[in-house]
Amino acid sequence: MDNVLCGYDRGKRVACLAELAGSTSDAVYKAIWDSGFELLGDSGALDAADYLRGFGERIGYPLSLDEWVEARRRSMQADRAMLEIAASLRKTVDIAVLTNNTTLVADHIDTLLPELRPLFGANIYTSAQFKTAKPDPRCYRLCLSELQVVPATVLFIDDLAQNVAGAKEAGLLAHHHTTPEALRQALAKHGLLAAS
Repeated sequence: MDNVLCGYDRGKRVACLAELAGSTSDAVYKAIWDSGFELLGDSGALDAADYLRGFGERIGYPLSLDEWVEARRRSMQADRAMLEIAASLRKTVDIAVLTNNTTLVADHIDTLLPELRPLFGANIYTSAQFKTAKPDPRCYRLCLSELQVVPATVLFIDDLAQNVAGAKEAGLLAHHHTTPEALRQALAKHGLLAAS
């Protein structure tokens, strides 16, 4: 999802959180991302309530769910070209999202990125749901089990090379996303989209 279906500006999110907490962006980043705390949420090691409470404790501010969602929302901007590709694909194949994130992202996706639901319906999954995270091959396999599809029939798209490698290790076809144009070419090669 992040940096594929939408631009994700973590710096903007961190600045918003720092302002709420009366802190600095550097301090918030260290407390959440450098510390490994965010990975605990992404991998489902913390449930949503513990994650939100721990997030606030780490930044020294009693962060509400609405504030967390708003900071996340401000950091995301839909990529219109990618959403157009998804809209074209869904006419002929099933599509889904698997994002490394806490379950809060899926729970609040209609606020965070309302453009996704009309395209993906209920097929929006976070790694935390599977108690693991990309690039662990188990993450992909558990998601595909939920979707009731076999790995060899799935093309996975991600902007991070390590996540692409994890997908391939799990038996999926995979594409390292760089631009919508490159993706269109890759999809055409797989017979999933007419060449433009």
